[in-house]
Amino acid sequence: MLWATASVGQPPAPVTASRLLRIDPHTLEVDAAYTPPTNGTVEAVYGIDVDVDDEHNTLWVTSTRNNSVAVYSQRTGRHLVTRPNVNHSREVVVDEKGDIVWASAFGDGALVAFDSRTFKEIRRVIVEGSGPTGLTLNERTGAVYAADFTNDRIIEVGPGSRAPRPIPAGEGPLSVALSVDGRTAYTADQTSGTVSVVDLGRGAVARSVETGEGAKSVAVDPCTGRVLVANRLAGSLSVVDPRAGTVVESVTTGVYPNHVRVTDDSTAYVVDKSGSGPSGEDGLTRIRFASQGSHAPRPAC
Repeated sequence: MLWATASVGQPPAPVTASRLLRIDPHTLEVDAAYTPPTNGTVEAVYGIDVDVDDEHNTLWVTSTRNNSVAVYSQRTGRHLVTRPNVNHSREVVVDEKGDIVWASAFGDGALVAFDSRTFKEIRRVIVEGSGPTGLTLNERTGAVYAADFTNDRIIEVGPGSRAPRPIPAGEGPLSVALSVDGRTAYTADQTSGTVSVVDLGRGAVARSVETGEGAKSVAVDPCTGRVLVANRLAGSLSVVDPRAGTVVESVTTGVYPNHVRVTDDSTAYVVDKSGSGPSGEDGLTRIRFASQGSHAPRPAC
Protein backbone atom coordinates (compact mmCIF):
# COMPACT_ATOMS: atom_id res chain seq x y z
CA MET A 1 0.00 0.00 0.00
CA LEU A 2 1.12 3.54 -0.76
CA TRP A 3 0.42 6.62 1.32
CA ALA A 4 0.48 10.25 0.21
CA THR A 5 -0.43 13.66 1.60
CA ALA A 6 -2.28 16.54 -0.04
CA SER A 7 -2.70 20.13 1.15
CA VAL A 8 -4.19 23.16 -0.58
CA GLY A 9 -2.98 26.65 0.34
CA GLN A 10 0.30 28.40 -0.43
CA PRO A 11 1.76 30.57 2.38
CA PRO A 12 0.86 33.17 3.48
CA ALA A 13 -2.65 32.07 2.49
CA PRO A 14 -4.29 29.63 4.93
CA VAL A 15 -4.73 25.96 4.17
CA THR A 16 -8.21 25.36 2.82
CA ALA A 17 -8.11 21.57 2.54
CA SER A 18 -5.84 18.64 3.37
CA ARG A 19 -6.10 14.87 3.10
CA LEU A 20 -4.14 11.75 3.96
CA LEU A 21 -4.48 9.31 1.05
CA ARG A 22 -4.16 5.55 0.86
CA ILE A 23 -3.35 4.47 -2.71
CA ASP A 24 -3.46 1.07 -4.37
CA PRO A 25 0.05 0.58 -5.86
CA HIS A 26 -1.30 -1.62 -8.67
CA THR A 27 -4.09 0.63 -9.94
CA LEU A 28 -2.81 3.97 -8.56
CA GLU A 29 -6.38 4.64 -7.46
CA VAL A 30 -7.13 6.33 -4.13
CA ASP A 31 -8.96 3.71 -2.09
CA ALA A 32 -9.27 5.76 1.12
CA ALA A 33 -8.94 9.43 2.08
CA TYR A 34 -8.81 10.83 5.59
CA THR A 35 -9.26 14.44 6.69
CA PRO A 36 -6.91 15.86 9.34
CA PRO A 37 -8.43 17.51 12.42
CA THR A 38 -9.23 21.22 12.56
CA ASN A 39 -8.46 23.29 15.62
CA GLY A 40 -8.91 26.86 14.46
CA THR A 41 -6.90 25.96 11.35
CA VAL A 42 -6.59 22.77 9.33
CA GLU A 43 -3.80 20.55 10.68
CA ALA A 44 -2.49 20.04 7.17
CA VAL A 45 -0.31 17.01 6.42
CA TYR A 46 2.92 17.26 4.42
CA GLY A 47 5.94 14.99 5.03
CA ILE A 48 5.40 11.27 5.42
CA ASP A 49 7.69 8.31 6.07
CA VAL A 50 7.68 5.96 3.09
CA ASP A 51 8.23 2.87 5.25
CA VAL A 52 5.56 3.70 7.89
CA ASP A 53 5.50 1.89 11.25
CA ASP A 54 4.03 -1.54 10.57
CA GLU A 55 5.01 -2.83 14.00
CA HIS A 56 2.60 -0.42 15.70
CA ASN A 57 0.23 -0.06 12.74
CA THR A 58 0.77 3.69 12.69
CA LEU A 59 1.65 6.40 10.21
CA TRP A 60 3.65 9.50 11.17
CA VAL A 61 3.35 12.76 9.23
CA THR A 62 4.60 16.32 9.54
CA SER A 63 2.16 19.20 9.95
CA THR A 64 4.56 21.87 8.75
CA ARG A 65 2.24 24.86 8.97
CA ASN A 66 1.32 23.90 12.55
CA ASN A 67 4.92 23.21 13.66
CA SER A 68 4.04 19.69 14.75
CA VAL A 69 3.99 16.01 13.86
CA ALA A 70 0.93 13.79 13.97
CA VAL A 71 0.21 10.07 14.22
CA TYR A 72 -2.56 8.21 12.39
CA SER A 73 -3.82 4.63 12.42
CA GLN A 74 -2.88 2.69 9.28
CA ARG A 75 -5.94 0.48 9.65
CA THR A 76 -8.63 3.11 10.14
CA GLY A 77 -6.98 6.41 9.23
CA ARG A 78 -8.00 7.80 12.62
CA HIS A 79 -5.95 10.69 13.97
CA LEU A 80 -4.33 9.44 17.18
CA VAL A 81 -2.22 12.31 18.51
CA THR A 82 -0.43 15.52 17.59
CA ARG A 83 2.95 16.42 19.06
CA PRO A 84 3.84 20.16 18.99
CA ASN A 85 7.13 22.07 19.14
CA VAL A 86 8.65 20.76 15.92
CA ASN A 87 9.31 24.11 14.26
CA HIS A 88 8.65 23.91 10.51
CA SER A 89 8.56 20.13 10.64
CA ARG A 90 9.84 18.77 7.32
CA GLU A 91 10.26 14.99 7.26
CA VAL A 92 9.91 11.92 9.48
CA VAL A 93 11.66 8.56 9.50
CA VAL A 94 10.75 5.45 11.51
CA ASP A 95 13.29 3.27 13.34
CA GLU A 96 11.17 0.16 13.99
CA LYS A 97 14.05 -1.72 15.61
CA GLY A 98 14.65 1.06 18.14
CA ASP A 99 10.96 2.07 18.55
CA ILE A 100 11.91 5.62 17.60
CA VAL A 101 10.54 8.15 15.13
CA TRP A 102 12.74 11.07 14.09
CA ALA A 103 11.47 14.38 12.71
CA SER A 104 13.41 17.26 11.19
CA ALA A 105 12.63 20.78 12.44
CA PHE A 106 13.91 23.13 9.76
CA GLY A 107 12.83 26.23 11.68
CA ASP A 108 15.15 25.81 14.65
CA GLY A 109 17.82 23.38 13.45
CA ALA A 110 16.61 20.42 15.47
CA LEU A 111 16.21 16.68 15.06
CA VAL A 112 13.47 15.47 17.38
CA ALA A 113 12.98 11.84 18.43
CA PHE A 114 9.73 10.31 19.68
CA ASP A 115 8.94 6.96 21.28
CA SER A 116 6.85 5.16 18.66
CA ARG A 117 4.91 3.30 21.36
CA THR A 118 4.00 6.17 23.70
CA PHE A 119 4.32 9.04 21.15
CA LYS A 120 6.32 11.04 23.71
CA GLU A 121 9.39 13.10 22.85
CA ILE A 122 12.54 11.36 24.08
CA ARG A 123 15.42 13.28 22.50
CA ARG A 124 16.10 16.64 20.86
CA VAL A 125 19.37 17.34 19.04
CA ILE A 126 19.84 21.00 18.16
CA VAL A 127 22.47 22.06 15.64
CA GLU A 128 22.65 25.84 15.82
CA GLY A 129 22.38 27.58 12.46
CA SER A 130 21.37 24.45 10.58
CA GLY A 131 18.36 23.81 8.36
CA PRO A 132 17.59 20.07 8.43
CA THR A 133 15.26 18.86 5.70
CA GLY A 134 15.39 15.27 4.39
CA LEU A 135 15.99 12.30 6.69
CA THR A 136 17.16 8.73 6.32
CA LEU A 137 18.07 5.94 8.73
CA ASN A 138 20.71 3.24 8.93
CA GLU A 139 18.49 0.39 10.11
CA ARG A 140 21.43 -1.70 11.31
CA THR A 141 23.09 0.95 13.50
CA GLY A 142 20.17 3.22 14.35
CA ALA A 143 22.08 6.29 13.13
CA VAL A 144 19.93 8.99 11.54
CA TYR A 145 21.12 11.31 8.78
CA ALA A 146 19.66 14.70 7.91
CA ALA A 147 20.30 16.86 4.86
CA ASP A 148 21.31 20.31 6.11
CA PHE A 149 20.08 22.58 3.34
CA THR A 150 21.44 25.73 4.98
CA ASN A 151 25.06 24.58 5.31
CA ASP A 152 25.58 22.17 2.38
CA ARG A 153 26.20 19.16 4.58
CA ILE A 154 24.77 16.05 6.21
CA ILE A 155 24.16 15.83 9.96
CA GLU A 156 24.78 12.37 11.46
CA VAL A 157 23.33 11.46 14.85
CA GLY A 158 24.23 8.07 16.30
CA PRO A 159 22.10 6.35 18.95
CA GLY A 160 24.77 6.82 21.63
CA SER A 161 26.56 9.87 20.27
CA ARG A 162 27.12 12.89 22.48
CA ALA A 163 27.32 15.33 19.61
CA PRO A 164 26.16 15.31 15.97
CA ARG A 165 28.74 14.78 13.24
CA PRO A 166 28.78 17.18 10.26
CA ILE A 167 29.69 15.67 6.88
CA PRO A 168 30.16 17.72 3.67
CA ALA A 169 27.57 17.34 0.89
CA GLY A 170 26.58 19.16 -2.30
CA GLU A 171 25.05 22.60 -2.81
CA GLY A 172 21.62 22.95 -1.24
CA PRO A 173 20.92 19.33 -0.25
CA LEU A 174 17.21 18.73 0.29
CA SER A 175 17.02 14.94 0.45
CA VAL A 176 19.34 12.16 1.62
CA ALA A 177 19.45 8.39 1.13
CA LEU A 178 21.87 5.60 2.05
CA SER A 179 23.45 2.82 0.03
CA VAL A 180 22.37 -0.71 0.87
CA ASP A 181 25.52 -1.32 2.93
CA GLY A 182 25.15 2.01 4.75
CA ARG A 183 28.64 3.19 3.87
CA THR A 184 27.63 5.83 1.36
CA ALA A 185 25.12 8.65 1.47
CA TYR A 186 23.52 10.37 -1.51
CA THR A 187 22.08 13.88 -1.46
CA ALA A 188 19.78 15.54 -3.97
CA ASP A 189 21.29 19.01 -4.31
CA GLN A 190 18.66 21.54 -5.34
CA THR A 191 21.00 24.49 -5.84
CA SER A 192 23.49 22.75 -8.14
CA GLY A 193 21.12 20.24 -9.77
CA THR A 194 23.30 17.32 -8.78
CA VAL A 195 23.44 14.18 -6.69
CA SER A 196 26.42 13.97 -4.36
CA VAL A 197 28.03 10.64 -3.53
CA VAL A 198 29.31 10.95 0.04
CA ASP A 199 31.82 8.54 1.60
CA LEU A 200 30.63 8.38 5.21
CA GLY A 201 33.80 6.71 6.46
CA ARG A 202 36.05 9.46 5.13
CA GLY A 203 33.48 12.16 5.70
CA ALA A 204 33.92 13.59 2.22
CA VAL A 205 32.15 13.96 -1.13
CA ALA A 206 33.55 11.28 -3.44
CA ARG A 207 31.90 12.64 -6.59
CA SER A 208 29.09 14.85 -7.83
CA VAL A 209 26.86 13.91 -10.76
CA GLU A 210 24.74 16.38 -12.72
CA THR A 211 21.13 15.19 -12.87
CA GLY A 212 18.89 18.16 -13.65
CA GLU A 213 17.68 21.54 -12.50
CA GLY A 214 16.09 21.59 -9.08
CA ALA A 215 17.18 18.14 -7.88
CA LYS A 216 14.84 17.62 -4.95
CA SER A 217 14.38 14.01 -3.88
CA VAL A 218 16.67 10.97 -3.87
CA ALA A 219 16.09 7.25 -3.35
CA VAL A 220 18.17 4.08 -3.73
CA ASP A 221 16.99 1.01 -5.61
CA PRO A 222 17.67 -1.74 -3.02
CA CYS A 223 18.04 -4.37 -5.74
CA THR A 224 20.43 -2.66 -8.15
CA GLY A 225 22.08 -0.05 -5.90
CA ARG A 226 21.34 2.64 -8.45
CA VAL A 227 20.31 6.09 -7.30
CA LEU A 228 17.11 7.79 -8.45
CA VAL A 229 16.83 11.58 -8.37
CA ALA A 230 13.66 13.60 -8.98
CA ASN A 231 14.57 16.88 -10.68
CA ARG A 232 11.70 19.24 -9.92
CA LEU A 233 12.43 22.07 -12.37
CA ALA A 234 13.68 19.76 -15.11
CA GLY A 235 10.58 17.56 -14.91
CA SER A 236 12.59 14.36 -14.96
CA LEU A 237 13.80 11.37 -12.99
CA SER A 238 17.50 10.53 -13.32
CA VAL A 239 18.87 7.03 -12.78
CA VAL A 240 22.49 7.23 -11.62
CA ASP A 241 25.18 4.58 -11.43
CA PRO A 242 26.98 5.87 -8.31
CA ARG A 243 30.18 3.89 -8.92
CA ALA A 244 30.63 5.09 -12.48
CA GLY A 245 29.35 8.56 -11.61
CA THR A 246 27.07 8.67 -14.66
CA VAL A 247 23.38 9.10 -15.45
CA VAL A 248 22.39 5.86 -17.17
CA GLU A 249 18.77 6.80 -17.85
CA SER A 250 16.54 9.87 -17.75
CA VAL A 251 12.75 9.56 -17.63
CA THR A 252 10.27 12.38 -18.23
CA THR A 253 7.83 12.73 -15.34
CA GLY A 254 5.03 15.12 -14.47
CA VAL A 255 5.69 18.86 -14.60
CA TYR A 256 7.12 19.28 -11.09
CA PRO A 257 8.30 15.96 -9.60
CA ASN A 258 8.54 16.47 -5.86
CA HIS A 259 9.30 13.08 -4.33
CA VAL A 260 10.49 9.64 -5.40
CA ARG A 261 10.17 6.28 -3.71
CA VAL A 262 11.53 2.97 -5.06
CA THR A 263 10.40 -0.48 -3.94
CA ASP A 264 12.23 -3.80 -3.70
CA ASP A 265 11.18 -4.84 -7.20
CA SER A 266 12.79 -1.75 -8.81
CA THR A 267 9.50 0.10 -9.22
CA ALA A 268 9.64 3.86 -8.67
CA TYR A 269 6.72 6.05 -7.66
CA VAL A 270 7.10 9.76 -8.37
CA VAL A 271 4.80 12.41 -6.89
CA ASP A 272 4.17 15.36 -9.20
CA LYS A 273 3.31 18.53 -7.27
CA SER A 274 2.09 20.67 -10.16
CA GLY A 275 -1.70 20.68 -9.94
CA SER A 276 -1.78 20.00 -13.68
CA GLY A 277 -4.53 17.37 -13.54
CA PRO A 278 -7.95 17.93 -15.17
CA SER A 279 -9.32 19.47 -11.97
CA GLY A 280 -6.07 20.83 -10.61
CA GLU A 281 -4.93 17.57 -9.06
CA ASP A 282 -1.33 16.60 -8.43
CA GLY A 283 -0.18 13.34 -10.00
CA LEU A 284 1.55 10.05 -9.30
CA THR A 285 3.74 8.30 -11.88
CA ARG A 286 4.83 4.66 -11.68
CA ILE A 287 8.06 3.67 -13.45
CA ARG A 288 9.34 0.09 -13.66
CA PHE A 289 13.04 -0.50 -14.18
CA ALA A 290 14.85 -3.71 -15.13
CA SER A 291 16.95 -4.89 -12.18
CA GLN A 292 19.74 -6.23 -14.37
CA GLY A 293 23.35 -5.38 -15.07
CA SER A 294 24.22 -3.72 -11.77
CA HIS A 295 27.60 -3.95 -10.12
CA ALA A 296 26.19 -2.86 -6.77
CA PRO A 297 27.51 -4.70 -3.68
CA ARG A 298 24.36 -6.80 -3.22
CA PRO A 299 23.28 -10.28 -4.32
CA ALA A 300 21.02 -10.44 -7.37
CA CYS A 301 17.37 -9.92 -6.49
